[in-house]
Amino acid sequence: MNLTLPHCSALTVGQMLAEMQGRRIAVIGDLMLDCYLHGPLERISPEAPVPVFEIDREEFKLGGAANVAACLTALGAQVKLAGIVGNDDQGRRLLREAGNLSIDVDATLVDANRPTTCKTRVVARNQQVLRLDRERRDPLCESDERQFLARVAELVRWADAIVLSDYAKGVLTPGVCSSVIRRSMGKPVIVDPKKLPWHHYRGATVLKPNRAEAEQFAQARADDHHEATRVAERIASTLDIAHVMITRGASGMTLVSREGTAGNTTSQHLPATRRELVDVTGAGDVVAATLATAMAAGAEFTDAAWLANAAAGVKVGKFGAASVTPHEILAAVGYGTPSFISKIMTLDNASSFAANARACGKRVVFTNGCFDLLHVGHVTCLERARQLGDVLIVGVNSDESVRRLKGSKRPLQNENDRAQILASQSSVDAVVVFGDDTPLELIRGLRPEIIAKGADYRRKESVVGWDLVESWGGKVVLIDLIEGRSTTRLVGKAA
Repeated sequence: MNLTLPHCSALTVGQMLAEMQGRRIAVIGDLMLDCYLHGPLERISPEAPVPVFEIDREEFKLGGAANVAACLTALGAQVKLAGIVGNDDQGRRLLREAGNLSIDVDATLVDANRPTTCKTRVVARNQQVLRLDRERRDPLCESDERQFLARVAELVRWADAIVLSDYAKGVLTPGVCSSVIRRSMGKPVIVDPKKLPWHHYRGATVLKPNRAEAEQFAQARADDHHEATRVAERIASTLDIAHVMITRGASGMTLVSREGTAGNTTSQHLPATRRELVDVTGAGDVVAATLATAMAAGAEFTDAAWLANAAAGVKVGKFGAASVTPHEILAAVGYGTPSFISKIMTLDNASSFAANARACGKRVVFTNGCFDLLHVGHVTCLERARQLGDVLIVGVNSDESVRRLKGSKRPLQNENDRAQILASQSSVDAVVVFGDDTPLELIRGLRPEIIAKGADYRRKESVVGWDLVESWGGKVVLIDLIEGRSTTRLVGKAA
């Protein structure tokens, strides 16, 4: 189905997602580390009338503003993250997890006097039964605020759009918010607000409260679209906000935009995307990330909101604070998925893709080659490589690289064609074009659990990166080849 976005007939969903790739987004706000303890809850303690929870598995994910950053990388954006963590194991883990997703954390402060905000969720049979919070909510002290503002100023200059992610943990002080909005100079500033008052968000581009937050501000109900519109108009007028998006859960979204100096407004209702509800945790972060990236790419607010609504529909079908990819958005809206959008990636994006897969407990497999003329030998090897794990990432040599390796008459097909042909294979989840003679840097960035190569290598030590993959607990697997199938032989027959 060739689905187009509302009010923007020339711009398809796929084209918008393509334009979003590589946009520079600064995320400023409260950083959190989410810990999930998984296990059974099946008996009562003999010591007291309380249930006994047996920990089978411990899982860590980025939370709060850090989860917004993770959502942005999944969409293909370049991300810089500013917040505060403690000088503790949780803070170091948070920064490490962000680094694994290629999120720049240079602007984040480490404060020995504050613990890293950590939310530990006890989960039995995919149901949360208890949450334990470790945090401080007092605002930054004056000296920390000055230091933080100096770092944030550089992020605002660098960014195409800015997200202020407020979880009321003290980072987004009135001084920080006002400074960011003032320095943005017309760049989109998307605010995910928390507790009142909201006066320090004045002048932002988009304010994205949920229904309860909006009702608290306006002291009025927002039970239906008409009531929600009046509440949103009051917020926009009072705070001089260009666009207000009230997220109303299963009731969808209410959008209000102010037009011109007269303060006239337009409104629109977006119904929630219907799909099986698994977990709403992190849906607001997905909305903020999609909205910011689309507007950074030049999308009108209503079109960006439509896309964000579709992304939220995908998110609520996943457990926990999960990210959403362009491929998943395209599939959700029934749009034919162009391989060049969903699968062909830069190294940074592929590294984030691999890290997200690992965070979901999936094994990443890597293979590489020139793939000049894709033949049955290639296809078979790709299928067998995919069967070794859950995600297959393929590195393909650039044209210059192939010429250095194979001679001036090769490749027969340019790198873009070769990448798209590989991406069309159902066994392939991502394709990265690399210009070096070997994929060593690619392997270092992707950190696959398995490197798959043809058995013509005979021994694992002949495979580039074998020692790297074994250093982090992975392995090399050599796949039997189909006799007599090669590009060189096909070229010879054609001649």
